[in-house]
This record gives sequence, structure tokens and C-alpha cells, in this order.
Amino acid sequence: MSPAGCPHVNGFKVDNWKQNLRVIYQCFVWSGSVESRKRKAKSCICHLCGAHLNRLHSCLYCVFFGCFTKKHIHEHAKNKRHNLAIDLLYGGIYCFVCQDYIYDKDMEQIAKEEQRKAWKLQGPAGLSWFIRPCTGLGMGTSKDRLWAFQTPLSLSGLRGLINLGNTCFMNCIVQALTHTPLLRDFFLSDRHKCEMQSNSCLVCEMSQLFQEFYSGHRSPHIPFRLLHLVWTHARHLAGYEQQDAHEFLIAALDVLHRHCKGDDNGKKANNPNNCSCIIDQIFTGGLQSDVTCQVCHGVSTTIDPFWDISLDLPGSSTPFWPLSPGGDGSTLNGESHLSGATTLTDCLRRFTRPEHLGSSAKIKCSGCHSYQESTKQLTMKKLPIVACFHLKRFEHSAKLRRKITTYVSFPLELDMTPFMASSKESRMNGQYQQSVDVFNNDNKYSLFAVVNHQGTLESGHYTTFIRQHKDQWFKCDDAIITKASIKDVLDSEGYLLFYHKQFLEYE
Repeated sequence: MSPAGCPHVNGFKVDNWKQNLRVIYQCFVWSGSVESRKRKAKSCICHLCGAHLNRLHSCLYCVFFGCFTKKHIHEHAKNKRHNLAIDLLYGGIYCFVCQDYIYDKDMEQIAKEEQRKAWKLQGPAGLSWFIRPCTGLGMGTSKDRLWAFQTPLSLSGLRGLINLGNTCFMNCIVQALTHTPLLRDFFLSDRHKCEMQSNSCLVCEMSQLFQEFYSGHRSPHIPFRLLHLVWTHARHLAGYEQQDAHEFLIAALDVLHRHCKGDDNGKKANNPNNCSCIIDQIFTGGLQSDVTCQVCHGVSTTIDPFWDISLDLPGSSTPFWPLSPGGDGSTLNGESHLSGATTLTDCLRRFTRPEHLGSSAKIKCSGCHSYQESTKQLTMKKLPIVACFHLKRFEHSAKLRRKITTYVSFPLELDMTPFMASSKESRMNGQYQQSVDVFNNDNKYSLFAVVNHQGTLESGHYTTFIRQHKDQWFKCDDAIITKASIKDVLDSEGYLLFYHKQFLEYE
């Protein structure tokens, strides 16, 4: 579907189309009253196979219900040339010519009005419903083909996102960002001062998105404007092909950073990027690189800003060392090496170990005034409020393209002290002792979101685990949100790990 919208809606907009669409929403989609829900349960079955689920859609031109999964609604559309159908679970409208879910301003207005009417009929406003249809993909048995649970209003912010055609890579990052506490506080307090046209500003769109997420609405949100703006400002992500969630995260932060110009003017920047925008305040850290001459031992130090840390994994073509230094079965960040599993701490140890650059990469030493061999070591000079770790599961080289499925265990709480530049300096001065200081919380983090990728390099799907409260986790799978256990989170493969500082420093 082009950004201008679907050109095939006009064929539907004749005679009493608005009233007809309202009736479909009232009777077969939102179903506010008990009677309408009973009617929906009884009458909404596929006219070809008799199934209740399989993503049931209703034709907008005639009374026909058909399975989307089994393509029964597709057959009807082709035979009758009825190009539009409505998803009876989420209310999205699908065009069989565009082969995608579409957005139309007039139709969206009717959908919202009928949805609000249905909410008023459904009882107390303090309850939210999350519905998970079971499609045979490990989501239950035939006895629980539709599962729902009620949760208190304190879970506001939990809202599904419609997949607009291979856009799960975007949806999973949006879920992580909308559950980033300080980012949420910024956008809900209306602190953005826009200096560009609002219809082209990604920060304005994110502000609107946060309002939608925390409005109390229960139906999945359709992020069509966000997708359009991403295509406009990050053209390498345009198109309906599956994209990399990590690449989208970096592109989104970059565009948000550029569009935040004018926010918090005059505030002193306390990050290596020397920028006071909300993105850099939250996500920017400082990475220290120390290059040491092997002859005179002179050290050349540079500090570069970062938004995330990309970590190598065992199983890649890059040698991974060490898995557990010393082999003493030590425990750090609650991760035991006795199990033999690779841990996030292992990956961070490898990332911050000294690396000999070799004779083919000599640098000109300012002390020796000649080219010498050297070692390079990366450490954290300044930690961001939100630390994002990217586990490099997609390997692209001249010889092979593949996904690395090595399991990496990661903790709920992470102490970054051993990987700080200050810890390295203390070790060099003989002052450092690795001990647990319960009163030193400056470098301690808590996990609040995990992005996972299922499938292969060529064909896969992204989902996100997000933490709503301390021990309350949910799985976001596009439009579907389900409750998850801590074990579900920690047992997942892990692609992007989001940690938030436990204690913040105030200036």
C-alpha cells in the first residue's frame, strides 16, 4: 500500500456504506453488549469450513465470513471481486488487491466511534481485556481456543500493534521504547518543542504514539503514520521486506535525536555526545578505547559515544575467548559458569579484554615517534541510563550468511562495575578488589525488555518481552499480548537486551 492510502476503498463508499460499516463493527467486531457477543460467537464461522478462528474475516460487500489463514476469504474475494474484508478480532481492514491492511481516515473514525460505544457497554472502565487466539502454534488445545484474562487498569500501556506487512521488526522496538520509564515520562508530559512540520516530525509521532498506548484503549494500535515517517527519514528501511530490529532501533534513535532539536535548550549535556536531547540523556554512554604501545607502553585514549553495545557470540567465525576465565566456577551477576552456558558477562568480558592488534595493524606511537605494535582495550567511561546489548546473531561474511542460535544466559540484575574504565585503572594501580558492595549501586541495572527473533536469517519473526512491574512480564507478539513468566523471559534466546539503571544521579 502506498503512503497515500488504498485506491480501492472508493468502490465500497457508495449508498449507505457508513451505516453498513457501523453495523458490521457493532455486531461482528467490537460486540459491546452480551447479546451481540453471543450472536458473534454463534454466527461468526467460516462459511466454507465452519471454523471459528483461523483469523476470521468478513467481506464488506456481502454477508460472507471466511478464514484468512486457510485463504477461504481470499477465494471469495477473487471469485466475487469483493476487494475489502474486515478482521473480526482486531477490526483492521484488508485489501486483496493491495494485499495488505489499509488505513482510511473515514473508516478509522467509524471504527473508533463504534469501539468507544462498545467499551461503555462492556462494564467497568477499570478492566482491560487481552485476547489470545490459539492457532495451533503452541498456543493451547482445542478446548481453550479462545483465552482471555482481566487485568487492573494499572497495566495501562499494554497495547498490541497491528503488523502492516513484515513490520514485526518495528513493532518489537516500539514496545521496548514505550516501556522505557524516562522516555514515557518525557512524552506523556508534553515537553517536546517542535521546530519542524508536525506531520514530518518523528518525535511528534512518538508523542502521539505514547498517548495512544497510555490512553486505556484496548484494541491493537495501527502504527501506519510511524511506518510512513520511518520510510521517509530512513529510506534504507523502506519497503515491505523484513528488516533487522537492531538496525531499526539505531535508525529510530538517530532520527529522534535529530528531530529533538529545541528540546531542553540550555540544559548542560552530561553525555559524550554533548547533546541534551532526551534520547542522548537516556541512551548515550561513553566508550573508552585505550591503545597501548608495546615498546614504550604509552597509552592513547579516545572516548566515543554509543547507543548500544554489540557483542560477539560463540559459534561465530570470530574466535570467542574466554568462556569462563580461570575456570574457577566463579559467579558474577548471578551467572554461574558451572553450567557451561555462555553468559552475558562472558560476552562483556570478551568485549572489554585487551586485544593485540598484530604486526599488520601497527600505529604511529606519539612516544616512540614510529610505527609500533600495540594492544587495544575497550571499557565503559560513562554508562547510559538505558543500556542496550545487541547479541550478534546474524553473521554476514563473504563466505556465509547465517543465524547464530547459541543460548546466552542473561540476568535480571546486572552490575557493570567490572567493565568500567575506573575499574581498569584501579587494577593497574593495584587498588582494585572485586567484591560485592551492597551500598554502591551506581553501575547496577535491571532488565526491562528483551527482543527475540524466531526463525532463520531469511524468514523469521520478532517478539518482545516487556516488564510492566518488578516481577510482572508480558509477551508482545504484534497485536497479541499475553502474560509471561520470568522463566519464559530468561529461557528465551535473546537478541536485544534492554537494562535500566536502578538508581539515577541528579544534578
